[in-house]
Amino acid sequence: MKYARVLRRCVYAVCALFLINNCVYGGQLKAKARMIDTEGKSVGEVLFMDNDDGSVGIELDLSSFPPGAHAFHIHEKPVCEAPDFKSAGGHFNPYNKKHGFLNIKGHHAGDLPNIIVDKKGNCKMSFITNQISLSKTGANSILKAPGTSLVIHEMPDDYFTDPAGKGCNRIACGLIKETIKDKPRK
Repeated sequence: MKYARVLRRCVYAVCALFLINNCVYGGQLKAKARMIDTEGKSVGEVLFMDNDDGSVGIELDLSSFPPGAHAFHIHEKPVCEAPDFKSAGGHFNPYNKKHGFLNIKGHHAGDLPNIIVDKKGNCKMSFITNQISLSKTGANSILKAPGTSLVIHEMPDDYFTDPAGKGCNRIACGLIKETIKDKPRK
């Protein structure tokens, strides 16, 4: 019971560090992932934006998901073959770290906070991370050839267990692709 309470507090702390709802980003729209479910149906999109401080903003607009928390990760391969999405490979991990925000040895660059889906199956959230880059150079670039993908799992990430945080089956996937630059937001 005490362990569960400590773990819950750590998860809240991680989410507080990474989750910013309804955030306005100062950068330009640079990448997008159109998400599909295990049947190949569109279930929304995820936008990536460069921020002035070098971080990357991530905005989710998803629908038709089971309510609750779900693991959400950037994966190493730009392939989303339904129905199991194993084609996306493992987590994006350019620095050869262990999995999970709570791992004392550091975490994968592709580890992102769990997403929360409401009772109607929708998820609108925003995150900021400094672990990835939209530049086409550098080890942590998610747009460098051959590219990367996003995967949503059926269960929440426990933020610790290597290699994937016990997220279980992959229920959605999207290829991360560069988009045409927008004008900076004011």
